[in-house]
Amino acid sequence: METIGEDLRQMIRTPLSRSHVEALRAAGRVVTYPKGTIMVQQGEKANRFVYVEEGEIEVVNPFTGERHYPSTIGPTQFMGEISLLYGGTASLPLRTAVDTRVIEVPRETFLTLMSQIPEMSDIIITVFAARRRRQLDDRRSGLYLIGEEADRNVRRIAEFASRNRLPYASVPLHSPEAEALAKSCAIDAGAPAVIFGSKVPITDATPDKIARLLGLNIDFSGDEHFDVLIVGGGPAGVAAAVYAGAEGLCALVVEDIALGGQAGASSRIENYMGFPTGISGADLLWRGEVQAMKFGARFAIPRRVAGLEAQENGVFCAVFENGQRVRAGAIVVASGVQYRRLPLERLADFEGSGVYYSATEMEARYCKDTEAVIIGGGNSAGQAAMFLCRYARCVRVLVRGSSLAASMSSYLTSRLEAAPGITIEYNSEVTALEGGEHLESVTIRNAETGQSRKVAARALFIMVGAAPNTEWLSGLVKLDDKGFVVTGLGLPASPFATSYPGIFAVGDVRAGSVKRVASAVGEGSVVISKVWEHVKQNTT
Repeated sequence: METIGEDLRQMIRTPLSRSHVEALRAAGRVVTYPKGTIMVQQGEKANRFVYVEEGEIEVVNPFTGERHYPSTIGPTQFMGEISLLYGGTASLPLRTAVDTRVIEVPRETFLTLMSQIPEMSDIIITVFAARRRRQLDDRRSGLYLIGEEADRNVRRIAEFASRNRLPYASVPLHSPEAEALAKSCAIDAGAPAVIFGSKVPITDATPDKIARLLGLNIDFSGDEHFDVLIVGGGPAGVAAAVYAGAEGLCALVVEDIALGGQAGASSRIENYMGFPTGISGADLLWRGEVQAMKFGARFAIPRRVAGLEAQENGVFCAVFENGQRVRAGAIVVASGVQYRRLPLERLADFEGSGVYYSATEMEARYCKDTEAVIIGGGNSAGQAAMFLCRYARCVRVLVRGSSLAASMSSYLTSRLEAAPGITIEYNSEVTALEGGEHLESVTIRNAETGQSRKVAARALFIMVGAAPNTEWLSGLVKLDDKGFVVTGLGLPASPFATSYPGIFAVGDVRAGSVKRVASAVGEGSVVISKVWEHVKQNTT
């Protein structure tokens, strides 16, 4: 299956050409650092690109001070990671192993060079992506999560990091490593914890706090203006960001949890053109994010739009949950849909502790060698079943109807029926959940016979029904009776124009849309031509 980058240990590296190095030299400055100089601290803003001419730079373990990887960065190589593209922070410290001479280029100047020299950009982004993949594969990072398996709050951080492709190290509670980390931070060795940087525990850790430490979240002053505000980071929103950036529009993407939307929760997408071996939704959207950032688009995560105001001058003002505001000349509504929460007692008690709405590698670890139950008959449910059957002892798919023909692709239905570890139960529903701090069993009722039975299960995946995320639109645009945005209205004429000029809708949130990743990507790509037309008309 396709992944976010090549294997750094096996890839054939293409060095920057002489002309690339000369361009860097002309834009930056040559600096010599003595042995033992800390080039960047963990959590420090990624504010410059560093090319090594002579010497050696090593990655440092923030707790031991020792070399973290056996390999180092030497002549013709360069420092940096993917966070340099969005102005994030360094995930690990770097230090000169010997006296080292480098070329340093300020971040903004470097990004300009990247846009002007695509061949250099391709080489650098390929290496950055491979470095991120290695960190994810090796689980080596300065972000340590202690007790992910035992604490719901720590699992929330793990889910946020995992879905946003942010590297972290998961440390089991009461393990020798957990005790050593706790001792170095002077915290309770038996309690779950989140640690970032050199021996600094994060109290009351939240995804927002982690995003700020990693430079993902952006504080807005209230007077920042964007050509287009894209609300939602699913396939449609990220595609819109790529094309907005490519067209020279100043674009901001706002996402409240993680890029990908419902597609991001899919462990394997096999029917998206160009990926014959399949790709996970999170990896597909991560690639799109990097591509959009390359063109200058900005992302704010996690950030939720609470309301939208239309001002007299044709400008929109988006109000975030934290009270901050941004202005934009146009709005692309790509906020998608979310799985409906079932009316089950104790559902909230088990959310994150046995009840899940996505099936990724993180959730798969929690149902290893146990029975997993999936509610739903769509493609997402089918993909989840195929993925989870590699981990769970048994996967039980519950379908309310009597067939999958109308809701699931035929190739996926055939695979489910042929898989020995998957059982499909039609005309079935879950009526009760039981357990202590974690889900332990579910009660399943057959609608035809009326019979109920209890099934031991530590993981329940709910993938039924979709409710549109449109409350934040504040009544500005016309919705259908189910809350989806009605399009094909107003001016400029476009199948994605809403009833209010300057507001466009794409993807699953749009009434009548085809619920497929390819369709969402196409809509997000096409809508930008009309967004550009609207913005230019209002600024001339």
